Amino acid sequence: MEKPFYLKNSDDTKLFNELRKRVNQRVETLPQNRDVYIQIKAIILPLVYFGLYVFALFNADRPWVYISSFVLMGISLVLIYLNLIHEAAHNNIFRNKKLNSLVLQIFDLVGANSYIWKKRHIAAHHAYPNVDGWDTDIEQSGLLLIVPWIKAKGIQKFQHFFFFLVYPLYLFNWMFIRDFRDFFDKERVILKTQGKIPVSEKIKMISFKLFYFFYQIAVPVLFFKVSVGLALGAWFLQVIAASVFALFVLLPLHPLPDNAFPKLDEKNGLPFSWIRHQLEVTNDLKENNWFVRNVLGNFNFHVAHHLFPNYSYMYYNEITEEIEQFAKENNLGYKRFPIFTALGKHVDLLKQNANNAYFILEE
Repeated sequence: MEKPFYLKNSDDTKLFNELRKRVNQRVETLPQNRDVYIQIKAIILPLVYFGLYVFALFNADRPWVYISSFVLMGISLVLIYLNLIHEAAHNNIFRNKKLNSLVLQIFDLVGANSYIWKKRHIAAHHAYPNVDGWDTDIEQSGLLLIVPWIKAKGIQKFQHFFFFLVYPLYLFNWMFIRDFRDFFDKERVILKTQGKIPVSEKIKMISFKLFYFFYQIAVPVLFFKVSVGLALGAWFLQVIAASVFALFVLLPLHPLPDNAFPKLDEKNGLPFSWIRHQLEVTNDLKENNWFVRNVLGNFNFHVAHHLFPNYSYMYYNEITEEIEQFAKENNLGYKRFPIFTALGKHVDLLKQNANNAYFILEE
């Protein structure tokens, strides 16, 4: 199938070239060693995750300490994703691509798969954000309907009543279903951009999954006298904590009623130019403080990431200032919401989709 293509607009191309010039000039005035802070995190955050694991094992006789350690592992897992995995996929931590690839391998050790996630993120999500059938981040699950112009069916008509029961299972779906389907289900979105997956990557995926469950559950039971119930329960709570924390950060950035879900025409063309598409489907968050910048990897500045993914999040504060000013000058649709407002808007999207509001408006 032919890949989607953006609307060609010479004026918009000139606009982006001007914005890119401004951003590059602004970044050149900034200290060029900022990425060293991410490099330090590349050592510290994995040590925190596995340090908590070791601490849990040596406190196996104290159930609440064991459980609390695993819950904190879930939180640190998300911090590893936000600060390291995401940046390593874009080769933004080290200048050496092999070192970035090495950091990316951490994902294999914590239950995910680095190979297929990078393909999803770069070749699908960044290439076609919010485009149904091409963006893997909005690939429909059957339970929840994200895309407004697809008609809700069956249980989806009640999704705004039960979504809070489904979302805490986000990473369970990722570990047990999503990765396997993307590797072996020929109908999955990722295969449109990825093509055939090497057998070696399939073997690697299964091997690391087995190793993950071995050290997370089997090692505590077999070697540290942890009961099966405690081992499973602590691991379960780790993944629940990670799922809730991850979605708390990720949901407010794309799937909102204020953002577009562009439809392809009969020739697979998109209705917007590339720069306008990124602004139409992405929003920022108003929160901008030390915690967001240094702990959450500046995910509040998501527009900057989609427009300039070659810069690490350490430069997004200043880049966003340039984007916001440029958008005002050129009447571009830049959006920024407080995080709880954005989360509320996401719930509104689920409710509107459940009630088929798009089709009512169309009629």
